[in-house]
Amino acid sequence: MVWAILADAVLALHAAFVAWAVFGALAVLRRPRAAWAHLPALAWALWVEATAGICPLTPLESALRERAGQAGIGASFLDHYLGALIYPAGLTPAMQGALALALALFNLGLYGLAAWRCLRRRRLR
Repeated sequence: MVWAILADAVLALHAAFVAWAVFGALAVLRRPRAAWAHLPALAWALWVEATAGICPLTPLESALRERAGQAGIGASFLDHYLGALIYPAGLTPAMQGALALALALFNLGLYGLAAWRCLRRRRLR
């Protein structure tokens, strides 16, 4: 039971990291200093996606699930609802590259908007 709970916690942490990497630039629009926390997460996410790499949280979760006696997809709420979002079926390296490009362009646009806002504020002072 403890191992399954730990595996669910790792999955939740993984989902939170993915959300931060994808949408953290929205926080930067509000608080530009959040870029210091977001940019390393974004760089890691882009690297993992562009290289078809594996985040260390994935094997950790798998090991915890095995330790809990769960094979493959567990029956927990978190695994059922968030697992497919983090580990979609049929994800190919080419699709991962396209996701990395989309992630980079989305965040580049938001950072461009944040920079424009910052420059505009400085001009108005």
